[in-house]
Amino acid sequence: MNRQVTLIATAAMGLEAVVAREVKQLGYEEVQVDNGRVVFQADPSAIARCNLWLRTADRIKVLVGEFKATTFDELFEQTKALPWETYIQENGEFPVIGKSVKSTLYSVPDCQRIVKKAVVERLKQKHGIASWLEESGPRHRIEVAILKDTVSLTLDTSGTGLHKRGYRVGQGEAPIKETLAAAMVLLTNWRPEFPLHDPFCGSGTIAIEAALIGQNIAPGFNREFDAENWHWVKSDLWEKALEEAEDLANYDQELHISGSDIDHKMVEIAKANSIEAGLGELVNWRQMQVADWNPKQDNGYMITNPPYGERLGDRPEVEKAYKELGSIMKDNPSWSGYILTSHESFETFYGKQATKKRKLFNGFIKTDYYQYFGKHI
Repeated sequence: MNRQVTLIATAAMGLEAVVAREVKQLGYEEVQVDNGRVVFQADPSAIARCNLWLRTADRIKVLVGEFKATTFDELFEQTKALPWETYIQENGEFPVIGKSVKSTLYSVPDCQRIVKKAVVERLKQKHGIASWLEESGPRHRIEVAILKDTVSLTLDTSGTGLHKRGYRVGQGEAPIKETLAAAMVLLTNWRPEFPLHDPFCGSGTIAIEAALIGQNIAPGFNREFDAENWHWVKSDLWEKALEEAEDLANYDQELHISGSDIDHKMVEIAKANSIEAGLGELVNWRQMQVADWNPKQDNGYMITNPPYGERLGDRPEVEKAYKELGSIMKDNPSWSGYILTSHESFETFYGKQATKKRKLFNGFIKTDYYQYFGKHI
């Protein structure tokens, strides 16, 4: 297939603009930003390139069709009218998932069943199959999403969500998603020549994502995607995309990235994850209390996702850590600080009002990203 397809890069709430910027940096200019998604036109090579390169998107989907439907008959007929045989081969597997918001067709299981039936009928007719479809081949997950009676039918090219980079061999109780960690770095002015430290590193995700950004390593380089097995996204497109990623990686870029945590077990997990990510000893990990952190260089960036103190019993300890962090940053005015937390009184304990705030979601938790711009020397 050489023709253009409509691609959707899905995004967590608040990260749509970051994803759009990444899509444009890959050379796809005509982008439409919507709630939770970025839509753009591209040829099939973009499926490989976007899955490999987008650090902050959740998934890459192909839009097969969009239409209005208020009855199950309309849903069936209009789904059947779409060219599914172009996308799904004879033995292709195609599970159907769904969601419906503010729509006449509110029963998601019924919508999934009808879409499945319509696609089966279309494929049997076009592939000339009289009996049941085998579905023993590559997976093409279909999503039927209905919003205010507008039906969108998409195919998921990614398979496992793009936050699954493949390097996380261990994690703590509440790990931050790799996509959000990457966004936290991309929302700063940090460049590889500047120091970067995470004083609440946990399993190391923020520091690892920063190192991948610093050396321009494609985040999807060491994992697989469903569309790699699709007959119309040719293998040479994936080979070219992987070659491009290899050529653009700057493994010689020196970095000054470190992470610390009070829990020695988490520090060991962070080390293991860093090695699994192919970073070796590139990131410096230490077991340390926040109060003991003493920046040795100027013009650094502190980027962190500290505990939020959501459990009342944890609050005094968390608030004490915020105070300690604020005190250290006050003594190092050339450093910029970026802190993600849901604690509404964070600025009070930190001791300073943020230069800028941005609303983000950490999973289902509504948070603020507090940004303090340092006075660079």
